[in-house]
Amino acid sequence: MKKILPSLKYNSIVMAILVGVFACDKTIEEPQRVGYTPASVDDKAGTWKTYMLASPEEISVPAPAAVTSSDYVAELATLKGLATNLSQEQKEAVVYWGAGAVYRWNEIARELAARYNVSPASTADGKYPVPDAANPLADPKFPFANPPYTSRALAYLSVAQYDALVSAWNYKYKFKRSAPSKVDATIPVALPTSTLPSYPSEDAVVAAASFTILKVMFPGEVPYLEAKMKEHLASRQWAGMNVNSDLTAGTDLGNAIAAKVMGRARTDGMSAANNQTLTVGMIEAAKNRGIKEPWVSQEVPARPPMLPNFGAVQTWNFDRKTLEQIRPVIPYMVGSAEWQKELDELKNIQKSQTREQARIANYWADGAGSYTPPGHWHRAAANAAHEAKFSEVRMARTLALVGTAAMDAGIACWETKYFYYTPRPQQFGLKTSVGLPNFPSYTSGHSTFSAAAATVLGYIFPDQAEKFNTQAKEASESRIYGLIHYRIDCELGLVHGRKIGEYAVARGKADGSGL
Repeated sequence: MKKILPSLKYNSIVMAILVGVFACDKTIEEPQRVGYTPASVDDKAGTWKTYMLASPEEISVPAPAAVTSSDYVAELATLKGLATNLSQEQKEAVVYWGAGAVYRWNEIARELAARYNVSPASTADGKYPVPDAANPLADPKFPFANPPYTSRALAYLSVAQYDALVSAWNYKYKFKRSAPSKVDATIPVALPTSTLPSYPSEDAVVAAASFTILKVMFPGEVPYLEAKMKEHLASRQWAGMNVNSDLTAGTDLGNAIAAKVMGRARTDGMSAANNQTLTVGMIEAAKNRGIKEPWVSQEVPARPPMLPNFGAVQTWNFDRKTLEQIRPVIPYMVGSAEWQKELDELKNIQKSQTREQARIANYWADGAGSYTPPGHWHRAAANAAHEAKFSEVRMARTLALVGTAAMDAGIACWETKYFYYTPRPQQFGLKTSVGLPNFPSYTSGHSTFSAAAATVLGYIFPDQAEKFNTQAKEASESRIYGLIHYRIDCELGLVHGRKIGEYAVARGKADGSGL
């Protein structure tokens, strides 16, 4: 059989699919993401510092069969049959997953967060039921994927992907099994190829690790996630990229490492994050610190505050002592000249908001039905890494650094919010068109999340640092234009977020990746 050149076959598949997409869809907002040969295969990534694994070989992977063995030759024959005469549906799956395993599973997680970012409605008796993880599809659905929840889900996902890929890279270069098409040139391939060894499969590692994390974070979506994982693994054979033993080894490794990562999640304090009994003591402590008018819910009926104890959840890049040391100072007090000046600024915006201010407020709102500020920044990170043609392991490193910084930002910001318990402008007559957050004002979550993420991205992509910092500043100011934060909330939130991001940057500089 005559071999089809990989680039020609892949390009023809991509063009056929994209022509159909653009012919039907008039609302595409960003370019279609397709596969590429990585700028570097990062052949030393098996030595990079991991988050949860004591070493890249903590989870063992058996040596593969020799490429000359009868078992492997039989696998090649099976693969050749699977990669020939693809249906349109199979071609579309190849192109979709070919954009990158880490890229696609992060995208899936963000879309699930958006789907579940719906706060519970009140019942007839004025109560707000709490979503039940044991019955996730009952009303209200579990989880309520608010910003803290989403930051945590994406952090654990990214850490599991990263640790699994570092381990996979270790074994790839230990066993050095070449890709099937390099062993048998008659195997048709439908994706760009590189010099990266194929065993264990990086796609299978990511698929299994992602499934293990996301089925816990979004338990009502297990059938959907199972279907995605099955399609992902099959796409690697339709594309001629992996034999079955590559996939099996990768799946086993990804499952084992993600299970270890989830062991941390079960004991990180999230189970007590919504402990409402703590709020009485928090309010009293805030009053003792000088807060004259603590925050109260402006909803009718009054809604319990969102995750008042999320600030006690375990951080990634610094300890509890550091969290307290970098906590922003006490804000202006209600009734002071400084507070009045900032309230007047909001009143002036409410009276004569410009079209540009309204645009910025709405663009960065990231409210109900969106994948929240952490998801917004994960998308920016994934797109930047894709455009830089990062390897799978470097893509995962990027998202793990951003993800852990964003989760740390959420924890530190929420700890600050409930430490001071300051009132929002709505307690003084201001209205908002971008949704009313149900938690104290100081500091701004948008500002803290955004500055932390932008700091990390500026380190990874120094030529784009100014762009990311400008975006973080705009995200921060959007909360002023949306009339839900005082300027001090936003400006000191940015300062706080940058400090938090620097701890992730310090980790990145010490992880052995050469960046």
